[in-house]
Amino acid sequence: MALSDIEIARSVTPKHISEVARNAGFTEDMVECYGRYKAKINASGAKSGKEGKLILVTAMTPTPAGEGKTTVSIGLADGMRRRGYNVIAALREPSLGPVFGLKGGATGGGRAQVIPMEDINLHFNGDFHAVTAANNLLAAMVDNHIKQGNELGIDPAAVSFKRALDMDDRQLRFIVSGLGGRAHGIPREDGFDITAASEIMAIWCLSKNIRDLKERFSKIIVGYNYERKPIRAGDLKAAGAMTALMLEAMKPNLVQTLEGTPVLVHGGPFANIAHGCNSVAATTLALRAADYVVTEAGFGADLGAEKFIDIKCREAGLRPSASVVVATIRALKMHGGVAKVDLAKEDLAALEKGMKNLLRHVDNMTNVFGLPAVVALNAFATDTEAETNFVLSECRRRGINAIPTDVWAKGGAGAEELAEEAVRLTNEKNSFRFSYELSEPLEKKIEAVVKKVYRGSGVEITPAAKAKLTRFAELGYGGLHVCIAKTQYSFSDDPKKIGAPENFTVTVKDARLSAGAGFVVALTGDIITMPGLPKTPAAEHIDVEELPDGSMRITGLS
Repeated sequence: MALSDIEIARSVTPKHISEVARNAGFTEDMVECYGRYKAKINASGAKSGKEGKLILVTAMTPTPAGEGKTTVSIGLADGMRRRGYNVIAALREPSLGPVFGLKGGATGGGRAQVIPMEDINLHFNGDFHAVTAANNLLAAMVDNHIKQGNELGIDPAAVSFKRALDMDDRQLRFIVSGLGGRAHGIPREDGFDITAASEIMAIWCLSKNIRDLKERFSKIIVGYNYERKPIRAGDLKAAGAMTALMLEAMKPNLVQTLEGTPVLVHGGPFANIAHGCNSVAATTLALRAADYVVTEAGFGADLGAEKFIDIKCREAGLRPSASVVVATIRALKMHGGVAKVDLAKEDLAALEKGMKNLLRHVDNMTNVFGLPAVVALNAFATDTEAETNFVLSECRRRGINAIPTDVWAKGGAGAEELAEEAVRLTNEKNSFRFSYELSEPLEKKIEAVVKKVYRGSGVEITPAAKAKLTRFAELGYGGLHVCIAKTQYSFSDDPKKIGAPENFTVTVKDARLSAGAGFVVALTGDIITMPGLPKTPAAEHIDVEELPDGSMRITGLS
């Protein structure tokens, strides 16, 4: 019987984290050990001058069958290290919501994992709790100010800043807080976002350093006064205390793969409702330490990669050198109309239909964003030789290099060919560019993403959303980035439109101003910022068992 991911992870004896740190080029004074296998890195001690090459791993449109983008990212870093390249991976931290909900853990799989996987998936070094605490401190200070005389004249009906919780809990999406009489607060409509979708998360991941973090915190708009003027966290004198809660969290976390490759795991916004990238602090630290940095952006290239480029790269002055687009035969068949229960059956006709989805993502990376790309065909045991050959030939006859990759079963050994191609691509000249200019109006920026990246015919903005966008521009925020929140399962805002849909419009139903993060969120379709648990949550299968020596071990985590 095949071993589970957690069993595979436990079968490996990790290196002491101090050894991993030395191999990564981090000096002893930069390393703060959290036990034997985790550490935080004090980035202020990093040497300047060196600048590695950045490789972005993205993917075709996700399906319930899974694509393994994180697994490929880890396997690619291991494959590069096997070939003698000085490489560090920079990945996102898992959110407890998906871990206990639908997706499970987010540390890779099989022989391509980061460890210790239980620690990383559950609490890690407390970063997400710090984000949640900073978020809810600000929320508490808003309501306390209103209760204690409301000197700033905050309109309780115009408070826009939500509380946060790192858990899937649909019950908290819309609530009324402050009940129980005047002594207990001022009653008002309220709600929660999942921590990964909060503005605090976005600010943390986009901040270059503590000073930048504090400045961004002070710019957060928490609501409006009775004269419709914005009230900021700085007006409440909240930024300093919020920053104090985030001091340790700002330090990137160092862990390792099963093969001992150094990995910085730091930050974790969702790509369907936030910008979906690991922290700027971790990425820039890795680039100063290694010749090559492998990073990933959440979900498909239309979501994570677009936001990685248009928001993160522009904010941090990053310039990726190459991209890897992950695909699977299973996902291609689903985009060709095959049901999940039938994916084990060979179906070349469905593959041909599904190829349109992959090709559009590759075209976005090469022609919209100007980056060289290679397709990583992530192997599954049910793939047939005929299906694999079909996908490879369809890519190559269009001038797209596609490489079969088997990292789940083989680890870095299954990605050595991919590693060499990725390195080769970093040496090619590219015409890296953004999909819109910041000087364009907010509506035009949204339209540019929809037309250029999603390939939709246009955008429909509801009157309520239009009024908000107009108001944001009047307040001086028209020059911000746009962060489009939409389903991850389609190029459109309708998850049922699989493959490569055409002639569709994207409906913007609402908009949020994240002034501290530096973007405006456009909410489309039925997107929500607080997920709910599925009928059978992963939490039902997670438990703790006692071992013969009296120690306790987590079970059921994947």
